[in-house]
Amino acid sequence: MPRRNKITIVGAGNVGATAAHWAVQKHLGDVVLVDIKEGLPQGKALDLAEASPVFDFDCEVIGANDYDKTAGSDVVVITAGVPRKKDPVTGKFTSRDELVEINRQIVGEVTRQVASRSPEAVLICVSNPLDAMCHVMLAESGFPTERVIGMAGVLDTARYKYFIAQALGVSVEDIHGMVLGGHGDTMVPLPTHTSVGGIPLTELLPQDKIDAIITRTRNGGGEIVGLLGYSGYYAPAASSVAMVESIVRDKKRVLPCAAYLKGQYGYSDLYIGVPCVLGAKGVEKVIEMKLGAKEKEMLEVSAKAVREVVALLPYGKK
Repeated sequence: MPRRNKITIVGAGNVGATAAHWAVQKHLGDVVLVDIKEGLPQGKALDLAEASPVFDFDCEVIGANDYDKTAGSDVVVITAGVPRKKDPVTGKFTSRDELVEINRQIVGEVTRQVASRSPEAVLICVSNPLDAMCHVMLAESGFPTERVIGMAGVLDTARYKYFIAQALGVSVEDIHGMVLGGHGDTMVPLPTHTSVGGIPLTELLPQDKIDAIITRTRNGGGEIVGLLGYSGYYAPAASSVAMVESIVRDKKRVLPCAAYLKGQYGYSDLYIGVPCVLGAKGVEKVIEMKLGAKEKEMLEVSAKAVREVVALLPYGKK
């Protein structure tokens, strides 16, 4: 009997647990759900495993508080970290510098633990600030750059496509487009490379409506927080699993991911969201698109924002 794929998900919160749910429902492999809170990963793993007779998946689901059971993983998804918090007394949010340092320590420790037990794994970063945490995972794992990837573009692109479909009253299946750049306010949607059933988006929507969709996409995460009071998790988890699936099944899908650039698009030694071919070895190719002057300008703004955050780390280059 062939060996099943092994997927580790670090962080059994909303994103991690939902990613585990969809990974086993898609029969992608056995899942190890890790979290520092005792009982949490074990309880969620057991609950999910008890759904296997209903949805007919034979994947094993294991919950753990340490990393020994993660050994030999093919893919590790890291969702660990803390969000920005508001001080109840001062009303001030955690500063960017503080958040980067706190999550650097958390993500760094997690990366060392999983890398030592799964030296051939592909690492997918979901922790924020996303682009900076990719640099942390790269430095702490010692892995080749193609096996350390960030999940952001798939999520941003999914939101972008959904908003377009809603505006036009058409199926999301017929929307083709992509979002590049860093994860956040400086992401770069590409309307000139977006089509609906093969028809350019610019022929179907006026510029003011396209601009409104771009703004809503950039604020997509904040919109969810405003409604729920906490971050969304269905779409981020689904986006992570799309990447996992392309890797473990060697599908070679072209997905927008935070990849370490080595001269592509004019950038080096920096993680930026770009279209990538994802296969069993991780990022097998970065596809360079022809960008217009305005798109290049937006990508430079995004790259500058990523550089500023990476500069807060004790390492910015491998």
